[in-house]
Amino acid sequence: QVQLVESGGGLVQPGGSLTLSCAASGSLFICYTTGWYRQAPGKQRELVATITRAGITNYASSVRGRFTISGDNAKNTSLQMDNLNPEDTAVYFCNCASYGNTYSYWGQGSQVTVSS
Repeated sequence: QVQLVESGGGLVQPGGSLTLSCAASGSLFICYTTGWYRQAPGKQRELVATITRAGITNYASSVRGRFTISGDNAKNTSLQMDNLNPEDTAVYFCNCASYGNTYSYWGQGSQVTVSS
């Protein structure tokens, strides 16, 4: 089992920045990748960014160049979000996934609202 706790969400104006943090505990050896997904009202959950234990990153095209993911062997995973726009408003979920996605764990979610 893996437990994930997110922090750092909130309200920010367009063009602003926020940093999300995810603290993981438990059987961290399970986590081949950690990352962030988001779900806006009325939409499906979508990938934002992931990072492997080797440091290989993957970003959604909508956030590439604005968001930066970092991590330390699954224990702590952060998402630096710059130049935010209203379309980034969503609940952001931290995720830990095993190789091949056999196992997948989720945090409770953190609300990010971008509004003037």
